[in-house]
Parts: sequence; structure tokens; C-alpha cells
Amino acid sequence: MLSQSALPPSATGKLAENVLHFSRLLRTAGLPVGTDRALLALQALQVAGIASRAELHDVLQSCLISRVEHRPLFEQAFHVFWRDPDLLQEALRMLLPSTSLGRQSHGHGARRLMDALLPGERSLRRPSEPREEPAAPGEGGWSDRERLRKLDFESMSAAEYRAAQRCVSALEPLLARMIVRREQPYRHGPRLDLRRLLRDCGRYGGDAAELPRRVPRTRTEPLCVIVDISGSMARYSRMFLHFMHAMMNAARASDLRVSAFVFGTRLTPIARALRSRDPDEAVASVTRHVADWAGGTRIGACLQEFNQHWVRRLPLAGATVLLVTDGLEHAQIELLAEQAQRLSRSCRRILWLNPLLRYAAFEPKARGIRALLPHVERLLPFHNIESLEQLLVALKTAAEPTARAWRAKPAIVPCA
Repeated sequence: MLSQSALPPSATGKLAENVLHFSRLLRTAGLPVGTDRALLALQALQVAGIASRAELHDVLQSCLISRVEHRPLFEQAFHVFWRDPDLLQEALRMLLPSTSLGRQSHGHGARRLMDALLPGERSLRRPSEPREEPAAPGEGGWSDRERLRKLDFESMSAAEYRAAQRCVSALEPLLARMIVRREQPYRHGPRLDLRRLLRDCGRYGGDAAELPRRVPRTRTEPLCVIVDISGSMARYSRMFLHFMHAMMNAARASDLRVSAFVFGTRLTPIARALRSRDPDEAVASVTRHVADWAGGTRIGACLQEFNQHWVRRLPLAGATVLLVTDGLEHAQIELLAEQAQRLSRSCRRILWLNPLLRYAAFEPKARGIRALLPHVERLLPFHNIESLEQLLVALKTAAEPTARAWRAKPAIVPCA
């Protein structure tokens, strides 16, 4: 926390306090604004001055943010913080359906901004939203966090859903690593590096100081995600997109190759939209550009489109395919079985995530589920945070390639 004594002597006063308060507001809203940026902004204001509101905006924007995707949230925060001294009334107008703040769009970061402005106010909500709890579960003791891990996404309140999003974003992508043909130098490797040995002998006149060794190189296995966004899957799909965003933007996932698609009545690639740094803006971009969100579903036809147009363009030979759907297909069952078999032959394994496994008495009686089962390796539940942790364990365990044509019925992992 930056104190008043750490500021430059000429920057003290109400302006310095407001700049510090504004930087803390941005940090609470989710932007990476550190102490160094706040100090830089104060030093820049001494040089540039604040002759107008536009100059103040430009100086703070250039010093406090560094990515273009952070601009929408910065614009909202600057509009609220530096325009109206009554922040409570301004935040209240952000929640109203009318355009009280003008005609500019505030996007999905407005909710995070309101929580940062009014951390203690839980009564401000839209009339259509369910009433929230005084404090979000997951922010209290161990019992609250354990309850949140096992709570179904479909039965969560608005506060619980936002707390679950924060927990999902914190999950570490521990993925399996595959051995490739190329090798890399390693001091205690099992094999001699003959090429490097000959090169060293020529360099030192026929004498080698040490015997160079090498070890097989590894890389993270490719991942392909196909998510059902039909009406029965919309809430689960939105949470899974937050999970995929966290995996694709994690620090440990630098070599992770992910292909992401959503489907309802048609197939839509979304990997580029999920590369955005802000999770809310990434998911909002997906829902904005997908025309069939929360609509009908045609699993067989969408898998056929994927097999015809995307299988040869993606590195699926050693990839794991995550199929997120409830499998409730009522038409074209033969097409669904045929395309699922073709997809299983194109990849290394298919992991099926089905939210229907949250029921203890689940049985694969639907025709669509029976058509998909012979062609997947594992059927996993997907309905809470605990099921996502179970998925990470399954992704970390690399399975050996097997023949896909005669694979038996996969093991069904029941709900805990």
C-alpha cells in the first residue's frame, strides 16, 4: 500500500490523494495497477499539468494502463470517479437500464467497477437479478469455501456465481506433457549427444572435456474444446468459458496450444476471443458474436462441420478433445454416432463433460448419450468447482494411444 510519505514533496495534497484512490480503485476492479504506476502518474502530472480534464485523462491513461483491452474499464472508472463527486449516485445510475451516463457502453466491467466503488453496498441490484447474500460465499471460512466447491452452478445466486468465477480463474492448468522426437541437452541424460561430442572434439583438437548427454524433449499436449451453448447448457457453458480463459492466459500455459469452439445450431471458433486478458470482456465477446447462444442444439451436424472443415487444420493427432454437452440429441442419431467415431479416430482421446452426472441416479438411457458413449475415453461430471478440479486431474494423466474403432464402453465417473 502506497503511503502519503512515499510521494514526491510537490505531489502532496488532494490531487495526490485522489490519484492514489483512483489507482486503488482500478486495482480492486481487476486491472494490474501497481505502486510504481501510481508514482509515475504523479510525476507525470507535475510535468504535464492538469489544465483540462482531457489532459488529466490522457496522463492517467498513459501511466496507469498498458494494454488496449484495459481501456473500456479505465474509461468507465475515470467517468465515474472524476466527473461526479457523488460516486454512490453515479454507481447507482450504472445499474439502471436507462442511459443515465450518456450513450457510451460500459460493458461487463461495470459490475466489477461497482463492487470496487461500493464494497459494502449489496442492496444495489437490477430488479431482474436475484437478491444477493450479505457476503459472497468463498470469502469467509473453510466451511463456506467447501460449500462453494460443491454447489451446482445452476443453483448459485449472483454473488455465489461471481465468487465461483474467481475460484475457477485461480485453478492451475496442470496438463500432461508428451515426449516428442527431438531431444535437448541435459547433463544427466540417458543418451550421448554424438553430434555435440564430435563438434567439441573438433574444437579442442580431438580431446573432449566431458561427454555431452541429451534427453527427450517434452511439450504440453494440444487441447481442443467443443462446448455446447444450447439453452440447457448456457449457464454451465459460461462458467466453462471462464475456466478456459484462465487456462489459456495462465503463466504456465505459455506452450499450450488450445483450439476452442462453441456450438448450438452451428459451429463457431472462439479461441481468438478468449485470448483477451480481461475474462469478462472475453466471455462477453463470445456471447456477442455467437448468434445461436442459448438456442437449440444440433450435435451431429456441428460435429460433422468440425470434421469436414477443422480436423485437418488443427494439431489433433496427439490432442485431447474436451466435449462439453449433455448429449440430448433427438434427431440424426446415426449421424451423431458416425461423426463421433470419425472424431475419435482423428485425436488421441475424447473426454466428455456432462452436467447430467450431477444426479446420483443418472443412467445413459437417452439415444444421443448412447450414441456418443462408445467413442469417448471417459465421461466426467461438470456442474461445480470440484468437478473442474477432477477434470484437471484427468488432463494431467496422459493416456496411451489405443485403437479407436473397437473401443469398449468407457468408464463413467459418478458425481461425488
